[in-house]
Amino acid sequence: MPAWAGFQPGPWVDNIDVRDFLQKNYRPYAGDSSFLSGPSDKTSRLWNKCQELLRAEYRKGGVLDVDARNPITITSHPPAYIDRELETIVGLQTDQPLKRAINVFGGLNTSIKACQAYGYEPDTQMIDFFRKYRPTHNDGVFAVYTPEMKMARRVGIITGLPDSYGRGRIIGDYRRVSLYGVDRLKAGKKSDLILMDKKMEPSSIQLREEVFCQIEALQKMKEMAEGYGFNISRPADNALEAVQWLYFAYLAAVKEQNGAAMSLGRIANFLDIYIERDIAQGLMGEIEAQELIDQLVIKLRLVRHLRSPEYNELFAGDPNWITESLGGMGTDGRHLVTRTSYRILNSLYNLGPAPEPNMTVLWSENLPDNFKYFCSDLSINTSTLQYENDDVMRRYYGDDYAIACCVSAMKLGQETQFFGARCNLAKLLLYAINGGRDEMTGEQVGVEIPVYEGSILEYDEVMSRLKIQLEWLCELYVNIMNVIHYMHDKYAYEASQFALHDSTIHHYMAFGIAGLSVAADSLSAIKYAQVKPLQDERGIITDFSIEGDFPKFGNDEPRVDRIAAALVEDFINHLKKHPTYKNAEHTLSILTITSNVMYGKHTGTTPDGRQSGQPLAPGANPLHGREEHGALAALNSVAQLDYRHARDGISFTFSTVPSALGVNREEQVSNLTGLLSGYFMQNAHHMNVNVLNLETLKEAMDHPEKYPDLTIRISGYAVHFIKLTREQQEEVIMRTFFKRM
Repeated sequence: MPAWAGFQPGPWVDNIDVRDFLQKNYRPYAGDSSFLSGPSDKTSRLWNKCQELLRAEYRKGGVLDVDARNPITITSHPPAYIDRELETIVGLQTDQPLKRAINVFGGLNTSIKACQAYGYEPDTQMIDFFRKYRPTHNDGVFAVYTPEMKMARRVGIITGLPDSYGRGRIIGDYRRVSLYGVDRLKAGKKSDLILMDKKMEPSSIQLREEVFCQIEALQKMKEMAEGYGFNISRPADNALEAVQWLYFAYLAAVKEQNGAAMSLGRIANFLDIYIERDIAQGLMGEIEAQELIDQLVIKLRLVRHLRSPEYNELFAGDPNWITESLGGMGTDGRHLVTRTSYRILNSLYNLGPAPEPNMTVLWSENLPDNFKYFCSDLSINTSTLQYENDDVMRRYYGDDYAIACCVSAMKLGQETQFFGARCNLAKLLLYAINGGRDEMTGEQVGVEIPVYEGSILEYDEVMSRLKIQLEWLCELYVNIMNVIHYMHDKYAYEASQFALHDSTIHHYMAFGIAGLSVAADSLSAIKYAQVKPLQDERGIITDFSIEGDFPKFGNDEPRVDRIAAALVEDFINHLKKHPTYKNAEHTLSILTITSNVMYGKHTGTTPDGRQSGQPLAPGANPLHGREEHGALAALNSVAQLDYRHARDGISFTFSTVPSALGVNREEQVSNLTGLLSGYFMQNAHHMNVNVLNLETLKEAMDHPEKYPDLTIRISGYAVHFIKLTREQQEEVIMRTFFKRM
């Protein structure tokens, strides 16, 4: 086949097997960044136009325009451009850049609220049609939810469920469209249908219908691309087509769904094969290669979904988590860094810092030193990178996996995830003390047992009570997740993304916890200090008197670190007792995004001394200001959380002032690289890196116009700081910015 001329053949020729293609054809690069190019003239002029649009969007309160009449689908909107003469890579979600469209299949009422929040009224005929004839995902969910489920959601013991927005965390293997073309993929799906079990049981009936929908989605993807004048039925012939084909596949996904985490996958080493072949043949130079990547990144930065203001309380800054995974090691011992790994990161220099794509470095001790130093330098310059431990994850997922959202790993094209936000572990501890009554509302929510009666909280008694409430919550949590994902498959199925998977795949069911450090510190206080519970006029314990000191998570203190690790292990073990939809494998994350602020509002005073309404710590971080022994001690504590029990990810956000890393840039880069190595050598999982002075953030709060591109990592993803609410900005500033290691 001409498109594959010069490629080393293998099983990938006869079977859909992108990994084999990669292994046979990619070339590791261990050199430095000196080959990189700045932006092309076309890219610079195009990006200037985009920045004007982005500034206009910000001035309008975050939403530039809305198409409130046409529910978005793969083919709902005609081809559109920013500036056709300047665009190397084309394709927009709607008929204008940054215009958002309604995605009704997830939830009609949510779509109506989102439109009205920004001054738009959706089409009445469309509303009538959906109300009369077409149930949505939310209709199904809330028809099935029990009163107990609704109450748990309302009081904030379980929050952030994808019952009012797209579930996301599904990574289509977008590379397949470039390598094989749509017609080959459709033929493979049709063959799968023929070979499927003929026994018509519920699971096989559902699978057959889903594969049929996938075939239809591939056809629509092809029609969308034809509107732009491209024939993606065939494999890509060159690097430009490889990038364009891949982007069309991704564009179909973000047209079809408004998922909370629309990850890109792991595309750098795949695209590098095409780019390096074209360079070797004299078809392009480095400027043209960088232009392809920069223009792809521009398109990714313009992805927009229409969401209600309440969504921003959970996920601040309007993120999409277009996560691209870079680096890592192959199972054959070769590293997976290529020149295009550098090119994608270089877009942060050529276009300026930005949250999207969500750049994720898969860290291994065996990565080339040049790449490690380049990444560390980039972190210091931009605060845009997150790092995840490839040496830990590769044991479970092989070498062709990617990160969804922030910290969730899965094999590309072979695995996917059903996710469901998180529950509030700190609040659950208060339920244990208060016999299942909510400390804020006074309602009976958890298992009804007497309010704690002793004058001093006894550790063993509190732990016995916590187990009762934990068993209740985990069963409820699994049942809620089963409802959500059953209904999502029924009413808002992501056909285009699943079309880029194998027809039979492995599912994960991803649960999450918030407030881990608060719960651990509270239990530590109960065990090692003297905590007296104080009841209010309702007979509910709403305050505590603490006498004596106690070890706090984040100080490399084994007594409390063990409590935190045991809480995580207990939680996942209780979850595993309950069967999941599609027999999905239970996983757990310690991840809050920015909902740690909202969770804090729903959580009363805790036995560690944290006051009612104050934010919880983000992810697996120690509570703000409690790290008393410097950065290394905090890292050592977080590293004690075992990835085996939290395979959906352990999010840790590390923030430091530049001077803490060294007196000059060379020393800072060396020290940050060493810090990352030392942390990950302990089998720690994840680290966001911010290198900033607090004064910069404070000035940006008062003068946002001066800092349009100021980017900061907040909890598994990055955000433009000025897009956070004032309350969220203040919470970021409350966090510990280490001034010493």
